[in-house]
Amino acid sequence: MKKYLVIIALLLLVWEVQAQGLDPVPPPEPVNGVPVDGGISGLIAAGLAYGAKKLHDRRKRM
Repeated sequence: MKKYLVIIALLLLVWEVQAQGLDPVPPPEPVNGVPVDGGISGLIAAGLAYGAKKLHDRRKRM
C-alpha cells in the first residue's frame, strides 16, 4: 500500500510541475551597478581601528 501511495504522490508532483505556465512578463532589466563604497569603507575603517588597538595593546604590554 505504501508503494502505491509513493507512486501516486510522484505522479501528482510531476503533473503539478508540468502544469505551471511560463511567466508572461519578462524580468526587469538589472541596475547598471551596485555601489561598492557603501560597506567596504566601513569595514576597512573598522579593520584599521582594530589593528591600531591591537598594536597599541601589544606595545603597552612590553
